[in-house]
Amino acid sequence: MAAKIIIGTAPDSWGVWFPSDPEQVPASTFLREVVEAGYEAIELGPYGYLPSSPTELQEALDEHGLIVLAGTVFSHLHQPGAWDYTWKQVADVAALTQAVGGEHIVVIPEPWRDHKTGAPKESRDLTDEQWSLLTSQTDELGRRILEEYGLHVQFHSHADTHVGYQPEIERFLESTNPEYVNLCLDTGHVAYYGGDCLELIGRYPDRIGYVHLKQVNPEIVARVLDSDLSFPEAVRMGSMIEPPLGVPAMPPLLEALSALGRDISGIIEHDLYPTTPEVPLPIARRTRTYLASCSGADIDLGDRS
Repeated sequence: MAAKIIIGTAPDSWGVWFPSDPEQVPASTFLREVVEAGYEAIELGPYGYLPSSPTELQEALDEHGLIVLAGTVFSHLHQPGAWDYTWKQVADVAALTQAVGGEHIVVIPEPWRDHKTGAPKESRDLTDEQWSLLTSQTDELGRRILEEYGLHVQFHSHADTHVGYQPEIERFLESTNPEYVNLCLDTGHVAYYGGDCLELIGRYPDRIGYVHLKQVNPEIVARVLDSDLSFPEAVRMGSMIEPPLGVPAMPPLLEALSALGRDISGIIEHDLYPTTPEVPLPIARRTRTYLASCSGADIDLGDRS
Protein backbone atom coordinates (compact mmCIF):
# COMPACT_ATOMS: atom_id res chain seq x y z
CA MET A 1 0.00 0.00 0.00
CA ALA A 2 1.44 3.36 -1.03
CA ALA A 3 1.66 6.04 1.62
CA LYS A 4 2.03 9.81 1.73
CA ILE A 5 5.41 11.54 1.99
CA ILE A 6 5.05 14.93 3.71
CA ILE A 7 7.90 17.23 2.72
CA GLY A 8 8.86 20.61 4.16
CA THR A 9 12.07 22.63 4.22
CA ALA A 10 14.52 23.93 6.81
CA PRO A 11 16.81 26.83 7.75
CA ASP A 12 19.76 24.80 6.43
CA SER A 13 18.46 25.33 2.90
CA TRP A 14 18.80 29.08 3.53
CA GLY A 15 22.43 28.71 4.66
CA VAL A 16 21.67 28.63 8.40
CA TRP A 17 24.02 26.51 10.52
CA PHE A 18 24.24 28.57 13.70
CA PRO A 19 21.82 30.35 16.06
CA SER A 20 23.38 33.69 15.14
CA ASP A 21 25.87 34.50 12.42
CA PRO A 22 26.39 37.63 10.29
CA GLU A 23 26.62 35.49 7.14
CA GLN A 24 23.09 34.10 7.65
CA VAL A 25 19.74 35.55 6.62
CA PRO A 26 17.48 36.75 9.46
CA ALA A 27 14.78 34.38 10.69
CA SER A 28 12.12 36.74 9.37
CA THR A 29 13.55 36.42 5.86
CA PHE A 30 13.68 32.63 6.13
CA LEU A 31 10.03 32.36 7.20
CA ARG A 32 8.82 34.77 4.53
CA GLU A 33 10.74 33.04 1.75
CA VAL A 34 9.62 29.56 2.85
CA VAL A 35 6.07 30.73 2.16
CA GLU A 36 7.11 32.34 -1.14
CA ALA A 37 8.73 29.05 -2.19
CA GLY A 38 5.44 27.24 -1.53
CA TYR A 39 6.21 25.14 1.54
CA GLU A 40 3.98 24.73 4.57
CA ALA A 41 6.22 22.74 6.93
CA ILE A 42 9.65 23.40 8.43
CA GLU A 43 12.24 22.15 10.88
CA LEU A 44 13.37 24.50 13.63
CA GLY A 45 17.05 24.58 12.72
CA PRO A 46 19.68 25.52 15.32
CA TYR A 47 18.11 26.34 18.68
CA GLY A 48 17.83 30.10 19.04
CA TYR A 49 17.68 30.94 15.35
CA LEU A 50 13.88 30.98 15.44
CA PRO A 51 12.20 32.27 18.62
CA SER A 52 12.88 29.97 21.59
CA SER A 53 9.74 31.13 23.39
CA PRO A 54 6.89 28.76 22.48
CA THR A 55 4.42 31.64 22.41
CA GLU A 56 6.57 33.81 20.14
CA LEU A 57 7.42 30.90 17.88
CA GLN A 58 3.78 29.86 17.52
CA GLU A 59 2.82 33.42 16.69
CA ALA A 60 5.50 33.53 13.96
CA LEU A 61 4.35 30.17 12.57
CA ASP A 62 0.71 31.23 12.59
CA GLU A 63 1.56 34.51 10.86
CA HIS A 64 3.09 32.55 7.97
CA GLY A 65 0.74 29.55 7.98
CA LEU A 66 3.53 27.07 8.81
CA ILE A 67 3.77 23.90 10.87
CA VAL A 68 6.83 22.29 12.48
CA LEU A 69 7.90 18.73 11.71
CA ALA A 70 10.98 18.39 13.93
CA GLY A 71 13.63 19.96 16.08
CA THR A 72 17.34 19.28 15.58
CA VAL A 73 20.22 18.83 18.03
CA PHE A 74 23.88 17.80 17.96
CA SER A 75 25.17 15.32 20.53
CA HIS A 76 28.46 13.70 21.55
CA LEU A 77 27.09 10.73 23.44
CA HIS A 78 30.14 8.63 22.60
CA GLN A 79 32.07 10.67 25.16
CA PRO A 80 32.04 9.83 28.89
CA GLY A 81 30.29 12.48 30.95
CA ALA A 82 28.36 13.91 28.01
CA TRP A 83 24.89 13.07 29.25
CA ASP A 84 24.08 16.15 31.34
CA TYR A 85 25.14 18.59 28.60
CA THR A 86 23.28 16.63 25.95
CA TRP A 87 20.10 16.27 27.97
CA LYS A 88 19.96 19.99 28.72
CA GLN A 89 20.09 21.04 25.08
CA VAL A 90 17.88 18.19 23.87
CA ALA A 91 15.27 18.90 26.55
CA ASP A 92 15.15 22.58 25.54
CA VAL A 93 14.62 21.67 21.88
CA ALA A 94 12.15 18.90 22.72
CA ALA A 95 10.03 21.19 24.88
CA LEU A 96 9.89 23.80 22.12
CA THR A 97 9.18 21.22 19.42
CA GLN A 98 6.41 19.65 21.47
CA ALA A 99 4.86 23.04 22.23
CA VAL A 100 4.43 23.88 18.53
CA GLY A 101 3.20 20.46 17.43
CA GLY A 102 6.33 18.79 16.05
CA GLU A 103 6.70 15.02 16.31
CA HIS A 104 10.42 14.31 15.89
CA ILE A 105 13.84 15.20 17.28
CA VAL A 106 16.65 14.76 14.78
CA VAL A 107 19.87 13.86 16.63
CA ILE A 108 23.12 14.46 14.74
CA PRO A 109 26.39 13.14 16.19
CA GLU A 110 28.88 15.92 16.85
CA PRO A 111 31.48 16.06 14.05
CA TRP A 112 35.01 14.98 14.89
CA ARG A 113 36.12 18.11 13.02
CA ASP A 114 35.06 21.62 13.95
CA HIS A 115 31.72 22.28 12.25
CA LYS A 116 32.80 25.76 11.11
CA THR A 117 36.59 25.66 10.62
CA GLY A 118 37.04 21.96 9.82
CA ALA A 119 39.94 21.60 12.28
CA PRO A 120 40.19 18.09 13.85
CA LYS A 121 38.91 17.86 17.44
CA GLU A 122 39.33 14.14 18.10
CA SER A 123 40.01 10.81 16.37
CA ARG A 124 37.84 10.04 13.38
CA ASP A 125 37.28 6.47 14.64
CA LEU A 126 35.41 5.26 17.72
CA THR A 127 36.69 2.56 20.04
CA ASP A 128 34.37 -0.34 20.88
CA GLU A 129 33.79 1.29 24.27
CA GLN A 130 32.81 4.56 22.59
CA TRP A 131 30.45 2.72 20.24
CA SER A 132 28.79 1.12 23.25
CA LEU A 133 28.39 4.51 24.92
CA LEU A 134 26.99 6.06 21.75
CA THR A 135 24.36 3.41 21.17
CA SER A 136 23.31 2.83 24.78
CA GLN A 137 23.07 6.53 25.59
CA THR A 138 21.18 7.28 22.37
CA ASP A 139 18.70 4.57 23.35
CA GLU A 140 18.32 6.22 26.75
CA LEU A 141 17.90 9.62 25.10
CA GLY A 142 15.20 8.22 22.82
CA ARG A 143 13.40 6.58 25.73
CA ARG A 144 13.30 9.74 27.83
CA ILE A 145 12.32 11.99 24.92
CA LEU A 146 9.46 9.65 24.03
CA GLU A 147 8.24 9.20 27.60
CA GLU A 148 8.62 12.82 28.73
CA TYR A 149 7.79 14.73 25.52
CA GLY A 150 6.05 12.21 23.26
CA LEU A 151 8.58 12.85 20.49
CA HIS A 152 10.49 10.34 18.37
CA VAL A 153 14.29 10.45 18.15
CA GLN A 154 15.61 10.06 14.60
CA PHE A 155 19.36 9.57 14.36
CA HIS A 156 21.02 11.44 11.48
CA SER A 157 24.23 10.05 9.99
CA HIS A 158 26.45 12.91 8.87
CA ALA A 159 29.68 13.68 7.05
CA ASP A 160 32.68 14.26 9.33
CA THR A 161 31.07 12.27 12.15
CA HIS A 162 31.64 8.78 13.46
CA VAL A 163 28.47 7.49 11.79
CA GLY A 164 28.68 8.38 8.12
CA TYR A 165 29.64 5.37 6.02
CA GLN A 166 26.95 2.75 5.38
CA PRO A 167 28.59 0.03 7.54
CA GLU A 168 28.62 2.51 10.43
CA ILE A 169 24.93 3.33 9.87
CA GLU A 170 24.10 -0.36 9.84
CA ARG A 171 26.17 -1.01 12.96
CA PHE A 172 24.30 1.79 14.72
CA LEU A 173 20.88 0.48 13.70
CA GLU A 174 21.74 -3.08 14.73
CA SER A 175 22.93 -1.85 18.13
CA THR A 176 19.98 0.37 19.05
CA ASN A 177 16.39 -0.20 20.11
CA PRO A 178 13.79 0.56 17.40
CA GLU A 179 11.27 1.37 20.12
CA TYR A 180 13.29 4.48 21.03
CA VAL A 181 15.65 5.31 18.13
CA ASN A 182 15.27 5.15 14.37
CA LEU A 183 16.98 6.65 11.33
CA CYS A 184 16.64 10.05 9.78
CA LEU A 185 17.61 8.93 6.30
CA ASP A 186 19.62 11.83 4.90
CA THR A 187 20.05 10.79 1.30
CA GLY A 188 22.83 13.29 0.62
CA HIS A 189 24.98 12.32 3.57
CA VAL A 190 24.58 8.63 2.73
CA ALA A 191 25.58 9.32 -0.88
CA TYR A 192 28.50 11.51 0.28
CA TYR A 193 30.28 8.35 1.45
CA GLY A 194 29.11 6.14 -1.39
CA GLY A 195 26.23 4.51 0.49
CA ASP A 196 23.11 3.05 -1.10
CA CYS A 197 19.90 4.62 0.21
CA LEU A 198 17.66 2.11 -1.56
CA GLU A 199 19.59 -0.72 0.05
CA LEU A 200 19.16 0.84 3.48
CA ILE A 201 15.42 1.26 2.93
CA GLY A 202 15.14 -2.32 1.74
CA ARG A 203 17.24 -3.77 4.55
CA TYR A 204 15.80 -1.65 7.38
CA PRO A 205 12.29 -0.65 6.26
CA ASP A 206 10.95 -0.39 9.80
CA ARG A 207 13.84 1.82 10.94
CA ILE A 208 13.27 4.66 8.46
CA GLY A 209 11.54 7.14 10.75
CA TYR A 210 12.10 10.45 8.97
CA VAL A 211 13.90 11.74 5.87
CA HIS A 212 16.19 14.52 4.71
CA LEU A 213 16.05 14.54 0.92
CA LYS A 214 19.28 15.87 -0.52
CA GLN A 215 21.64 15.34 -3.44
CA VAL A 216 25.40 15.61 -3.83
CA ASN A 217 27.65 16.42 -6.78
CA PRO A 218 29.65 13.17 -7.13
CA GLU A 219 32.60 14.78 -8.91
CA ILE A 220 33.11 17.36 -6.18
CA VAL A 221 32.61 14.82 -3.39
CA ALA A 222 35.21 12.54 -5.00
CA ARG A 223 37.74 15.40 -4.91
CA VAL A 224 36.81 16.18 -1.31
CA LEU A 225 37.32 12.61 -0.14
CA ASP A 226 40.49 12.15 -2.17
CA SER A 227 42.01 15.23 -0.51
CA ASP A 228 40.48 14.50 2.93
CA LEU A 229 38.82 17.91 3.05
CA SER A 230 36.34 18.84 5.77
CA PHE A 231 32.59 18.97 5.29
CA PRO A 232 32.48 22.79 5.59
CA GLU A 233 35.07 22.97 2.79
CA ALA A 234 33.02 20.50 0.75
CA VAL A 235 29.90 22.65 1.12
CA ARG A 236 31.78 25.77 0.06
CA MET A 237 32.98 23.87 -3.02
CA GLY A 238 29.39 23.02 -3.99
CA SER A 239 29.28 19.38 -2.90
CA MET A 240 25.55 19.68 -2.20
CA ILE A 241 23.46 20.34 -5.26
CA GLU A 242 19.79 20.80 -6.04
CA PRO A 243 17.84 17.93 -7.60
CA PRO A 244 17.82 16.55 -10.20
CA LEU A 245 21.41 17.63 -10.85
CA GLY A 246 23.11 15.21 -8.44
CA VAL A 247 22.83 11.80 -6.79
CA PRO A 248 21.02 9.80 -5.55
CA ALA A 249 18.15 9.91 -8.04
CA MET A 250 14.98 11.12 -6.36
CA PRO A 251 12.18 9.20 -8.13
CA PRO A 252 13.32 5.70 -7.03
CA LEU A 253 13.86 6.97 -3.49
CA LEU A 254 10.42 8.53 -3.31
CA GLU A 255 8.85 5.37 -4.70
CA ALA A 256 10.70 3.21 -2.14
CA LEU A 257 9.64 5.47 0.72
CA SER A 258 6.04 5.49 -0.48
CA ALA A 259 6.11 1.68 -0.67
CA LEU A 260 6.87 1.45 3.07
CA GLY A 261 3.11 1.49 3.56
CA ARG A 262 3.01 4.23 6.19
CA ASP A 263 3.09 8.00 6.02
CA ILE A 264 6.53 9.50 6.54
CA SER A 265 7.64 13.09 6.86
CA GLY A 266 10.84 15.03 6.39
CA ILE A 267 12.42 17.91 4.57
CA ILE A 268 14.15 18.77 1.34
CA GLU A 269 17.54 20.15 2.27
CA HIS A 270 20.44 21.91 0.57
CA ASP A 271 23.56 22.82 2.59
CA LEU A 272 24.53 26.33 1.52
CA TYR A 273 26.58 27.84 4.35
CA PRO A 274 27.78 30.46 3.69
CA THR A 275 25.62 31.91 0.95
CA THR A 276 24.39 35.26 -0.28
CA PRO A 277 20.77 36.31 0.42
CA GLU A 278 19.52 36.03 -3.16
CA VAL A 279 20.55 32.38 -3.65
CA PRO A 280 18.24 30.19 -1.49
CA LEU A 281 14.75 31.20 -2.64
CA PRO A 282 15.14 30.37 -6.36
CA ILE A 283 16.69 26.99 -5.44
CA ALA A 284 13.83 26.25 -3.05
CA ARG A 285 11.26 27.11 -5.71
CA ARG A 286 12.93 25.00 -8.40
CA THR A 287 13.33 22.07 -6.01
CA ARG A 288 9.68 22.15 -4.99
CA THR A 289 8.63 22.24 -8.64
CA TYR A 290 10.88 19.29 -9.39
CA LEU A 291 9.60 17.19 -6.48
CA ALA A 292 6.02 17.92 -7.49
CA SER A 293 6.82 16.53 -10.95
CA CYS A 294 8.09 13.18 -9.64
CA SER A 295 5.59 10.41 -10.32
CA GLY A 296 5.20 7.10 -8.53
CA ALA A 297 4.77 8.52 -5.02
CA ASP A 298 2.14 10.51 -3.14
CA ILE A 299 4.09 13.62 -2.15
CA ASP A 300 2.52 16.29 0.05
CA LEU A 301 4.34 19.60 -0.40
CA GLY A 302 1.50 21.72 0.90
CA ASP A 303 -1.25 23.47 -1.02
CA ARG A 304 0.47 26.76 -1.83
CA SER A 305 0.63 27.66 -5.48
